[in-house]
Amino acid sequence: MVVNPSDVEEEHIAFTNVVTTFRQYAPYALSANNRRRKDLFTLPSADRELLEGMGYKEKLVEVDKAIMANAQFLSKIVDNPAIFGPAMDEDEVEEDRMGEDEEVPLTSDAPTLSGHSHDHSRGHTHSHSHGEPSHSHSDGISGGRKYRPSEGDMEKLRSTIKQFVRDWSVEGKVERDVCYEPMKESLLEKFSDMPFEERHNLRVLVPGAGLGRLAWDVASLGFSCQGNEFSHYMLLASFFILNRTEGINQHVLYPYVHSFSNIRDGEGLLRPVFIPDVSPSALPPTANFSLVAGDFEEIYGGESDPDEPQAGHWDAILTCFFIDTAKNIVNYLRIIHRILAPGGVWINLGPLLWHWENNSTHDPSVELSLEEVKTLARAVGFDISNERTIDTTYTNNTQSMLGYVYHAAFWTATKIV
Repeated sequence: MVVNPSDVEEEHIAFTNVVTTFRQYAPYALSANNRRRKDLFTLPSADRELLEGMGYKEKLVEVDKAIMANAQFLSKIVDNPAIFGPAMDEDEVEEDRMGEDEEVPLTSDAPTLSGHSHDHSRGHTHSHSHGEPSHSHSDGISGGRKYRPSEGDMEKLRSTIKQFVRDWSVEGKVERDVCYEPMKESLLEKFSDMPFEERHNLRVLVPGAGLGRLAWDVASLGFSCQGNEFSHYMLLASFFILNRTEGINQHVLYPYVHSFSNIRDGEGLLRPVFIPDVSPSALPPTANFSLVAGDFEEIYGGESDPDEPQAGHWDAILTCFFIDTAKNIVNYLRIIHRILAPGGVWINLGPLLWHWENNSTHDPSVELSLEEVKTLARAVGFDISNERTIDTTYTNNTQSMLGYVYHAAFWTATKIV
């Protein structure tokens, strides 16, 4: 496959901007909290005294501490980004780290931030473009000026923090089990005649792997499992948790300090979450587990590698909150069908929150109803069974006053033609 140098440069810029977003988390989040201090001092003195008597100022100090704890964790993730490709220029790294260490005055004027985290966590992360920040906000690496992360960039980073809770904490287990357990049970049922010690001969693919827990769980069952992920945010975070973590509960996060809305009490705002709940290295000796970075359609939709043809390659494909990331769902289903072995199984769970619907980038988007998706799957060559609806949340704060529930579609589909 011919590589376009301009594409390589664009990818490097996008990746570098994501690393910068990680490193700029602390000043950005602290400035948002500092805005609350400013707002407090705009109130009439009698109102301010009431709030101060309730400990409001002390709460803001605790939020600052939690933000700095998050920042220390995030800085570890991007401590050595060169493992993912060409190293960042030394001046780029130095500028980013200056931003990391930058002290934000707690009583100074802070920049106005649009909305902070008021997306209500309605959807799973929409990583349309490797999770890279919008170039419209970029001073650009090529422009010689430091990149300034946007609110959209920071929202992706905050979503990544919450994804750690979903995939790698005890707190996330309930939500995780609602989604992952039915998928794993169906996989085991499909290959119930295969002894554990022989499961490594079966190849399972998990597109849209996120932070890798579902793929890791499948590998822990003895299968050879490959995850595929597109977002730089997720790739950086998953590499760290899987390859740079030594023990259970090694890291602490404060995932809920970014918004004060719908919080019942101080614990709901400031409670710590420890990760991981298992040791990522605790896989069976026969386990074959890998994560592949890149676009699903580009990697699995072609035959660019003659030594590793994808057609008929996979015994099972598990898609969890994934198929609605398609611009063209027809192509997604064709690829899934083509790369499955004859009689192979596709196990799906998720909503249809079409990620490209009404997009501002003029990309094409085809949105179908659930029944249309199933009709299409049958037309492509699948026999659908074990259909049901599973109600689930996604990166939900269990102590919030607000929660969104997906009525997610679940099925197993066997390749018949």
